[in-house]
Parts: sequence; structure tokens; C-alpha cells
Amino acid sequence: MPLPGNPFSFARVTLLALVEVLIVKKTSYRNALPLSTTSLVLAILAANFVFFLAWKLYLWPVHFHFLSRFPAPKVLSLWRVLARFRGKAPPGQLLLELAERTPNDGIIILQGSFGTSMLITKPAPLADILVHHPYDFAKYDTIRNFLRPILGDGLVVVEGDQHKFLRKNTQPAFKFGHIKKLYPTMWSKAIELNQVLKDELRVLKRKGNDTRIEINAWASKVTLDIVGIAAFGRDFHVLERPDHPLVKNYADLLEPGPAKFAYFFFTLIFSRKFVDLFPWEVSRRFNQTTTDIRAICAQLVRDKKAAMEKLGDDQFDILSLLIKSNNFSDDELVDQLLTFLAAGHETTSSAFTWATYLLAKDREMQSTLRSELRAALPDFPNFAPGQDIAGILEHLPYLNGVMNETLRLYPTVPMTVRTAVRDTTVLGHPIKKGTEIMISPWIVNRYSENWRNEPTGFVPERWIDQEGVHIGEESLERLTLKPNNTGGVTSNYAQMTFLHGPRSCIGQGFAKAELRCLLAAFVLAFEWELGMDEKDIMPDGVITIKPNNGMYLKLRPLDDGHKS
Repeated sequence: MPLPGNPFSFARVTLLALVEVLIVKKTSYRNALPLSTTSLVLAILAANFVFFLAWKLYLWPVHFHFLSRFPAPKVLSLWRVLARFRGKAPPGQLLLELAERTPNDGIIILQGSFGTSMLITKPAPLADILVHHPYDFAKYDTIRNFLRPILGDGLVVVEGDQHKFLRKNTQPAFKFGHIKKLYPTMWSKAIELNQVLKDELRVLKRKGNDTRIEINAWASKVTLDIVGIAAFGRDFHVLERPDHPLVKNYADLLEPGPAKFAYFFFTLIFSRKFVDLFPWEVSRRFNQTTTDIRAICAQLVRDKKAAMEKLGDDQFDILSLLIKSNNFSDDELVDQLLTFLAAGHETTSSAFTWATYLLAKDREMQSTLRSELRAALPDFPNFAPGQDIAGILEHLPYLNGVMNETLRLYPTVPMTVRTAVRDTTVLGHPIKKGTEIMISPWIVNRYSENWRNEPTGFVPERWIDQEGVHIGEESLERLTLKPNNTGGVTSNYAQMTFLHGPRSCIGQGFAKAELRCLLAAFVLAFEWELGMDEKDIMPDGVITIKPNNGMYLKLRPLDDGHKS
């Protein structure tokens, strides 16, 4: 299909060539050309295809496309960047390089094999797309159809009025007061993770095995346990059961791999229904695991309804709140739980993994964070009666700086693609229906025009404000520090990990609460360094960013954090 306003497509050019052949054969031009019919057809087809390539790659995008007013990467720059990344590169890194090389005011035009796209790089157009015209742009149907078996028809997948309905009716489950009630549960699971890891280290040492710990797998297990309690009111005990079906199914779905990338790529081109016709093992596993997870969620809905009838409806987990709203059928409840289960554990497990990586590379930062936490939590791993764990963790400057900086550098979803569902505008520029919009948190969060100070560096201090001085221990003046939510930049739209507006991540407060608890408890319980060559650590993944070779750490227990 030609893009909006484009009169030529491959099919149309081919059809035009056949018409030209008929015209030539019916006119006097035939006698002037010493060619057989076959040679004539091939010659005209070749001439038309040369024209089509020139039109598609140069004439249309540069001179005739309605988006040609915006800058585009130079061909020389594009090939230079491609040469740099002949090996593997993180999702979004190639486009970041293009953005850095292409002067722009927030919009760059990319001409690819499948058409022309708008790449958004700066806050102003992002605000227009995500807040001023949020429902003028929607995910491609092919992407939504691929995600639907994984996430159900939940907030990530649905569009338009259906999304507005879901957003309104699920918002109460993610209010600050509700999340605050979950902090003790999150903290207890963080402590449990520490104990399980210490037990694992003892077993490995006793057997004389390699004592490295692959932390990403354990992060997924503990966050599944947390989301189980928060979303379903049920402890899955995944930390105690490494063979839990949810662990296996989500590992099959979300762990990076070339076969999964190929499956995703071909489903985008041909549709999943067509790709599934072929005897491909990754296709069979995808369908089996998504079916299994949906069956688990359906059983959880039935169990929850039975428990509420028997015990009453005073429970405050997400599923209970949705059931009590009377706005959802059983199938619709399953759809919402698929979204909460996948997104609710994957966002935090990924961020926690990358935080341990960043801190493993800088032991001084590790020590700074540990000192802050020890001062705030002197009775770790316990709390004094009535102590407000949420209030403590949310106001620790360095903890929140590390958390926010990790989320900036390693957004869980590196790229989202939307298409205009109607004629609209961006910054006053007319945008036609069908125009593709590419929004990459990886690019926006690292772009030097948005982050002037070390845009790709790990600088937790950018998320900390100095408010003055106070008299500290030994009557010495000390700076009063406070966490900020801007990272020192002028626009919130320079940080796109959770997006913004009505399509932003509804569970971002929940994810940050989890991450604070897990990171604080882990830093107080262990010192660590990388247990693998850093060059083998590569962000990768089809849906979310994960280390493609795992994240191996060498842990040293600190006896509940009281030794260093």
C-alpha cells in the first residue's frame, strides 16, 4: 500500500508496466522496436522498476512527500552508522546515532523499505502527540495482534473509547494510597529474595561450583511473587518454586533470542496467522505458552470470585477491586490480569537487573547508596513499630537518583510505533491519516539535545537537589538533599520510560515502589561486582530490554548489611 498521498506502489508500477506493453503493442511504436514480446515486457518492467526505486528512495521522500519539509539523515551518515553496527547493538541505538547526526527540531524523517516514518526526538512534538492529540495515534493492528496473546485486551493493547473506559475503571487500583499499603509486602519479598540468594550461594560453595548468580532470573521470580500478591491477592511462592509454570512460560516468551526476533519480524510483515501455518518450533511454543498463561489467569479469576463469596469483599488487591466494580466480564478480567501480570513484573525485574549492572561497575556509588540506606534503616532488615517504609524510601535522595537514572538509561520498552488514525497535526504541521510515528524512549532519554550533561552517562546526582545546609553529626554543617523528578532538565518529556498523558504507564508508581524496596534491601545485604565480561552484556529483546546473555554477579553477603 502506498503511503498517504503516494501515487505509486510496487503493485501499481507493475500494473502500469503491463498497460504500457499493451499500448506499445497496439500502436506504431511496436514496429519501431526490434524486440520480441517477451523482451518488450522485460524491458518495460525493468524501466518501470528503475523509476520506482528512484521515486521511492529519492523523488518521493525528498521532493514530493508531505513530510519532506522535515530533515532526514544523509545517506552517507546512514551508511556510516550501519557500518559501526555490523555486529549487535541495543534496540534504539542505531536511531539514536542517526538523530545525533541529523540537525532537527524534534522530528526526523526516515525512509525505509516499508515507507516513510516520523522519528520524534524532542519534548515539544512528544507533548503534542501524547497529551494534546493522544487518540489521534494508535498502535498498528499487526503489533496489537502480536501483543494480544501476551497482554490480552488490556490497557497496552486496546485503543480509543475502549482504552478510555479501561483507564478510568482501573485507575483506582493504582492510586498512591493503595500502592503505599503494598510497601510492607514488597519489602518482605525483597528480604526473602536476599535470604534465598544467600542460601543459593552456600549451596554453590558447598558443591564447589561456580558461585556466580544470574540476577535477572531471580529478579523475575521475586517480581512475579510481588505482582501475584498485589494483583491477585495470592502469593505464588515463585522464589521457593523455581519450576513454577509462570516462570517457565514468561522465560519462554520474554527471554531474548534470534528465533523470537525472527518470529516477531515475520508476523509484522505477514501476520501471525500466516506465520503459524509453518511448522516452526518458536511459533508452537509462543502459542502454547500464551495459552497456558491465559488458562492460569482464568483459574485465578474463578478462585478469587469463590474466595470473595466465602470470605467477603474486604480485600484490596487489584483483581478484587476490578470484580467489585462490576464493570468487567470474566474474559475481560483475564485480559486485564494478563497485562498486569506481564507488565507488572517485567518492568521492575528489568530495571532492577540494570541497576545492579550499573552499580557493579562503580563500587563507590554502591558504597554511597549503602551509607545512605544504613543511616535511614539502622535496624535493617527490621523496622521499628509504626515506621513508614514508603515515607522513608521515597525521600532518600541517592536511592531515588539511582532508580530514576537506571530507568532513564534502560527503559523497559525501547520503542513504540503508532500510526495516525485520522488527519491531524503535530506542532501545527498537517499529518495525514496513515502516517507512521516512531517514539523511542531509548533515543529521547539519551539524546544530547535533551540531556546536555553526560547524556549517556550514569549520573544519579542529576536527580538530587540541594536545598541548603543543616547541622549534622559532630555539629558540622551538611547539605540538605532532596530527590527531584526532572533530572535537571527543563521538560518532563525528556524522560519517556513510562510515556506521558492518557497513554502513559498506569503502573509506574507501583513499579517504582517495587524497585525502591528491592534495590534498598539488596544493597544492604550484599556487595557485588560483575561476574562476566562486560563486552558480553548487551541489551536485547523483542518486547522488552533484557541482557541477552544474562546478568551474572559475584555476590558477597554483608551479614544483614552491618559490615562492609
